[in-house]
Amino acid sequence: MQDLSPAIDELTRRLADAEHYLRVDDLRARLPQLETELARPDLWDDADAAQKIQREFASLSDDLGVYDTLRNEIDDAATLAELVREEGDESQEPEVESMIAAVARRFDALELRALFIGEYDEGDAIVEFNSGAGGVDAQDWCEMLMRMYLRWADRSGLDVEIDAASPGTEAGISSATYIVRGRYAYGKLRSEHGVHRLVRISPFDNNARRQTSFASIKVTPFIEDSSADVEIDDKELRIDVYRSSGAGGQHVNVTDSAVRITHLPSGIVVSCQNERSQFQNKDRAMAVLRAKLADLERQKHAERLAEITGDQLDANFGSQVRNYVLQPYQQVKDLRSGIEIGNVEGVLDGDLEPLMEGYLRWERANRESS
Repeated sequence: MQDLSPAIDELTRRLADAEHYLRVDDLRARLPQLETELARPDLWDDADAAQKIQREFASLSDDLGVYDTLRNEIDDAATLAELVREEGDESQEPEVESMIAAVARRFDALELRALFIGEYDEGDAIVEFNSGAGGVDAQDWCEMLMRMYLRWADRSGLDVEIDAASPGTEAGISSATYIVRGRYAYGKLRSEHGVHRLVRISPFDNNARRQTSFASIKVTPFIEDSSADVEIDDKELRIDVYRSSGAGGQHVNVTDSAVRITHLPSGIVVSCQNERSQFQNKDRAMAVLRAKLADLERQKHAERLAEITGDQLDANFGSQVRNYVLQPYQQVKDLRSGIEIGNVEGVLDGDLEPLMEGYLRWERANRESS
């Protein structure tokens, strides 16, 4: 008979690690406090605060639920393994092995959370797309990237709010901005910050020549209450109202109430055309502006500006973080982590988790070796 105790011991060790990085003791102490808050009759007098408490409670309950389930499954596997050993019944060994393998897979997924160590990793993200070198192909590539992340968000159960999109000259988009909402949205998406390069046979070239196109993605944490950190003088703003172009399909509301706000001291420009009124568009644009200004303040305290999130991305040759090659072969390669994937269509359809996880593991390895 097999000795299954080493495999169970390994699961027990991984459970102890999870107890540490999930901060299980802190969560159990915090749970009754949140339950008391949620039971207050005046909770919804402040809707923003109530939603924040609800989100924290949901996240905390989810983490504790996952931890307790894993602990119980390990106990069940250990109990069955002991019974098999005592009875000498080898016919039940495959069942124990199956239980151990299932728990190990759960740990593989859970341990990704240990890679999220940034202050804003658990929160929402602002994602900005801009076409770069490559003309109309680059604008088409920019729209392909936008669609890729929409599909990834849908697969991941995250919500996307498209704030603005500007059409390209002949096809695609020249730029777009949207907010991705959900747990760990920023933690995952920050791996995508940088220039993305596409090599393919151009659908816009009558001679069917190979074309290289570039587009940049900028990812910033979206902080709902960033107004507490940033003071904005109305005199420092230029607010323009215009008619939306309708880029982005059904996601963008075509009205005369699109709003563009320019923060004159920093040069930051934000726009919103997705809401139904000028007032709503202005509110959303101001929220994005505050988040970007808060991020700019954080960058000022960073040792090297380019390593945070606010560097100017040069979407051109030699600056990319990831290559997507459709011709003469098929491959996606992240130039930081070294992760290579042959199924390019799968990636473009939103299967980005291996690339995101690869980046986070590469980032941790670099951090631990420095």
